[in-house]
Amino acid sequence: MIDELSPETVRNRLDSDDQLDLIDVREDAAYDDGHLPGAEHVTIDELEETVVDRDWADEVIVYCYIGKTSIQAARLIDEYGDAESVASMDGGYEAWESAASESSLQPQ
Repeated sequence: MIDELSPETVRNRLDSDDQLDLIDVREDAAYDDGHLPGAEHVTIDELEETVVDRDWADEVIVYCYIGKTSIQAARLIDEYGDAESVASMDGGYEAWESAASESSLQPQ
């Protein structure tokens, strides 16, 4: 079973000093329109071809637009890659953007 992390949890993981692979599996145009800081762009098709050959960090977080493709990608990495922990960001980039805009409305 693949863990699904909230955007807030992903933000906390990115802010930590731990090494992790953050993988954006959306198509080129979507990635070019915006992506999480430090994300590596690997489409699901590319991932299917390279998952075994890659040297994965111990922790991998995958995201897509709404969270469905990233579950598929995370399963691939979990089954064929050498990462110790693989998770998907719940709600994908859409949820990240929504959480970012909501938090910017909160008083500092």
